[in-house]
Amino acid sequence: MTPDECVSAEVLKSLARHFNCLNEDTKTNRKMALEAIKKETIDKGLSSGVLQEVFSCVLKSLLKCLSDPMERCRETAIRILGEFICCVPRPEESLPYMIPCLAQRLGREETLEPAEELRLSIMDVLTLTVEVCGSHLVPYLDDMINILQRAIVDPFPAVKRESCKCTVNFAKCIPENFHTQADSLVKPLMQTINHQRSTVRVSVIEATGTVIQYGPAKSLDDVLPRLAERLLDDSPQVRKAVTVVVGDWLLHMGDRYSYFNKLLPLLLCGLNDEIPEIRLLAADLWRQTGAQWEKENEDNIKDKMDFLLSPPPLYPAGVERPGLGCRELVVRNMSWMVAGITRDMTDWLVGPQIKASQLLSVVLLHAEDRCTEHLHRLLATLYQACSHTEREVATNCLEAAKLLGTFVPPEAFLKLLLEQVENNSFSCTWAALAVLSAVLGGCSGPLLRPHLQQIADTLSQPNVCQVYQRVEHLNQLLSCVDALLYQCGPDCGLVSLQLLQVLVTVQSLSTEPLLSDKALESVQCLCKVQNLASVPELYKCHMDRLLAWLAATVSNWSSYSPQRLQLQVIATQSGPVIGEFVPQLMPLLQSCLHPDRDPEMRLVIFTMLAKLLLDAANTLDSHKCFSAEAETFLHETLLPNLVWHGGRTLGAIRTAALCCLLALLHGGAITPTQLLCVEEKLTPQVLSALDEDSHMARLFACRSLYTMLRLIGPGLHPETLNKIYPEVLKRLDDSNEEVRAMALRTLDVWLSSLTKEYNPQHLEFLFQQLLLHLDDPHTAVQEQVLEVLKKGSLVCPALLKREVELMVDKHRSRFYCDQLLQHINNNSNCTSSSGKYKV
Repeated sequence: MTPDECVSAEVLKSLARHFNCLNEDTKTNRKMALEAIKKETIDKGLSSGVLQEVFSCVLKSLLKCLSDPMERCRETAIRILGEFICCVPRPEESLPYMIPCLAQRLGREETLEPAEELRLSIMDVLTLTVEVCGSHLVPYLDDMINILQRAIVDPFPAVKRESCKCTVNFAKCIPENFHTQADSLVKPLMQTINHQRSTVRVSVIEATGTVIQYGPAKSLDDVLPRLAERLLDDSPQVRKAVTVVVGDWLLHMGDRYSYFNKLLPLLLCGLNDEIPEIRLLAADLWRQTGAQWEKENEDNIKDKMDFLLSPPPLYPAGVERPGLGCRELVVRNMSWMVAGITRDMTDWLVGPQIKASQLLSVVLLHAEDRCTEHLHRLLATLYQACSHTEREVATNCLEAAKLLGTFVPPEAFLKLLLEQVENNSFSCTWAALAVLSAVLGGCSGPLLRPHLQQIADTLSQPNVCQVYQRVEHLNQLLSCVDALLYQCGPDCGLVSLQLLQVLVTVQSLSTEPLLSDKALESVQCLCKVQNLASVPELYKCHMDRLLAWLAATVSNWSSYSPQRLQLQVIATQSGPVIGEFVPQLMPLLQSCLHPDRDPEMRLVIFTMLAKLLLDAANTLDSHKCFSAEAETFLHETLLPNLVWHGGRTLGAIRTAALCCLLALLHGGAITPTQLLCVEEKLTPQVLSALDEDSHMARLFACRSLYTMLRLIGPGLHPETLNKIYPEVLKRLDDSNEEVRAMALRTLDVWLSSLTKEYNPQHLEFLFQQLLLHLDDPHTAVQEQVLEVLKKGSLVCPALLKREVELMVDKHRSRFYCDQLLQHINNNSNCTSSSGKYKV
């Protein structure tokens, strides 16, 4: 016998009693026996040869202990097995007994081992066995697969991780044989890939990578959707694991050429990951993939390798151009990739939509001018994405659209884009405008210049810029104009009129002050690129054509027509320039303000005119053209709208017309001579307005009378003056305090308008009525009436004194009567009845 055999015999002789104790019913004795076996073998530091002989003899007893009802006994037996496998030189000799036993414990549908920690210990031993036995495990492939299938879906997370580790090692040990059974592990792995613990998900992804690498490629179709989901994982480690696995497949998987179209999107998504480490890792793997493909296909792309080295002239600044192999891989698989991106854009979850929108830019950056072949499909995807409610999706897609403008010739994209912009049946026209603005922003001015007229004509079409009032639509219209101004600069002078029409429309239809301000800034930019000093100068260049543009449709205007608002913007922003074109403007106004036209439209136009006429010297009458037309304007436009008609809306029209009249009188656009010519028709209409239901109308009428009297009071016929003051007196009882105050001011100026030809007998009624109002409950009114009466004392003091003395005893406000008498006595000689008139 050899020395090792002698030692082995001695050791086994000492263990005989312990082996017998393993069969006892007392669990304590079994436990002590196992610990004694460990102490006499492993802990003694015996040689490997001795341990090999001993292990062969104790193996069956140890395996039998794996079924012991006592958990501590099973734990000790498993630990002893693992240590023996580490120490013996030929562990593979234990496989015929150990693997079936472990398969019985873990490889059945109902796992016999109830303790989680012991199942983990068994998997540790199994992993160790795979590491040290390697290819000797071939005969036990079925048992191993059964164990791994159950262990991967084990409830205990640590067992899942260890089983994944074991799977990786097992596949690498027997790759040829593992291939036949690999697909049976795909299902349990996919069941576990969504586990709540990120460490488990990482282990499963790594195991999946190995199973696919060493298994049949057909299983990849079942795996890829789940891996794509993990690209949205909250854990960076999980996303990193996916990137590593996919990169490894692209570099080393045998049938990778058949699956490039499915694998490339997963790796390219990593280029946009929020973690820099993952982005760098994905970029490195992608460079390796492209370089390897380029080397493997060198003969097929030799011409491109020699001549297509320089980037396109408009290549995005600060972006590293991908290698030729990477670009070719994307181009050759672009049809599938674009289809996948389009599909993910319609996913019901936001995460896949964002990833797809990020991937689109990466794909276009690789495809460069070759994306022209897929332009129709790409644009359809962009239309859908730009109207997405998720802002990040829309922003990413607009960046992608900008790349289309960089790489695709304008002739190609404009044909499709402008057709879509003009398509009224398209439910989301503003999305097409958004894509157009982004594409224009990516193109260059020299390339766009030949197409400027076509683009501007399309944008200024009524069915494009005047149909929709949604903020999104107007905002994108403005973005298109801004893109042209930025890219083409001075060349925009060729289409200045069309661009101004669009900007005027945006301002007129916008209900957002911020958007209107942005549009005005764009108007100023349009001035700047044409070297014009101000906005009015820009309008001066185009005013005749702008007014003709509006006049072409004026007969069809209504309260819903955008043209009424366009006219308001043009007239307001052009400043003094509008005064040069009054002859062209007046027919427009006469048509809009005809009494038969839409009341709401007339209301808007009158409001605009009132604002302009208040500053007539700097607007409508800046060149004295409106003054020449003022009399006609009053006769043919203003007065017909003051005629009374029933209804609240028409009442509002009369109020607006009165406001416009007041602005005309105040602004100085009509001379006193002209006013006298129309006074005969104007005064009755204004006096009639003093009885309007609207207090604003009554107030405007009073103010208009006041202004007329100041301008032409002394020139009025006494009969006309006698018609005015009784109507004004009625307003002293008005329910509105402003109207009462204005009526008193009007009477004051009326008294100043009297001449020597006026018969003072008519003043008797006026003085009587005013004296009654000295008893008004409001002190302010009393004081104002007193001032008017004082003005009357200058006109006819004797008559006024007589009326005061007749009524003084009847007045509650004796104080004011005394003041008035004192004023009359101080300012006139009653005995001679001196004053402006003699009674």
